[in-house]
Amino acid sequence: MSILVDENTRLVVQGVTGREGQFHTLRNRAYGTTVVAGVTPGKEGQDVEGIPVYNTVRDAVEATDANTAMVFVPPRFATDAIYESLESGVDLVICITEGIPAHDMLGIYTHLKRGNQVLIGPNCPGIISPGKATVGIMPTQVFQPGRVGLVSRSGTLTYQISKELALVGIGQSTVVGIGGDPIVGSSFIDILGRFEDDPDTDLVVMVGEIGGDEEEKAGAFIAENMTTPVIGYIAGFEAPPGKQMGHAGAIITGSSGTAQGKKEALEARNVQVGTHPTEVAEMVKQRIG
Repeated sequence: MSILVDENTRLVVQGVTGREGQFHTLRNRAYGTTVVAGVTPGKEGQDVEGIPVYNTVRDAVEATDANTAMVFVPPRFATDAIYESLESGVDLVICITEGIPAHDMLGIYTHLKRGNQVLIGPNCPGIISPGKATVGIMPTQVFQPGRVGLVSRSGTLTYQISKELALVGIGQSTVVGIGGDPIVGSSFIDILGRFEDDPDTDLVVMVGEIGGDEEEKAGAFIAENMTTPVIGYIAGFEAPPGKQMGHAGAIITGSSGTAQGKKEALEARNVQVGTHPTEVAEMVKQRIG
């Protein structure tokens, strides 16, 4: 099976009438995702190539039984859009929008802890279960169905490593881009736990970045809770010391948060760490054949 999105996903898109929202919504539908509705306040009664548009997410959910929402609205409206989706009762919200203030996300993060709904993002590429469904902006042509899960803070590296895996004949069960902001709805640990419970995922690739300590926390979780093998990759080995770069979450303090420090922490937990995407694909092939 897949985690988070599959043939049962029924998607409503906030911001469906915008240029980017419309483009990616139609790409998601073309891949096979069941897109049942869009939402743009004041445009109820219109449609986007047959996708009905509603004023509110609650109206869309009541009319179409949507269970998943994608947020594709500008940053100043995105916080309210996330709350609206959560309050509509959908199980899963994927927020593509970047530039949401960390303080606003802290409130959403606290809200999420009161229930069982899942938020992926913000500032993320979304999710794909190859051959089944996709929600987000991922280039679907680089993925193929298989039994390797992938969770990543980086969008571009998600695509590159998936392509490297495909080149050696290895497909993916589900690929999740959690986003690179300091505060996101789902952590590495949240997604790793789902992969551990998935009988169709034989191995997980975890793609991290410099900054923060999420990879170190994930290493402890892997050692204590997972029987499914995990192979890691950390972007940023060549990052110049003291230079600001990458995602908002890529903040290094002293020696904490460096690529080498994360690699050592993961390897201390018996997690192999590749130094470039091709090596990661080779490690995966050696591990699962």
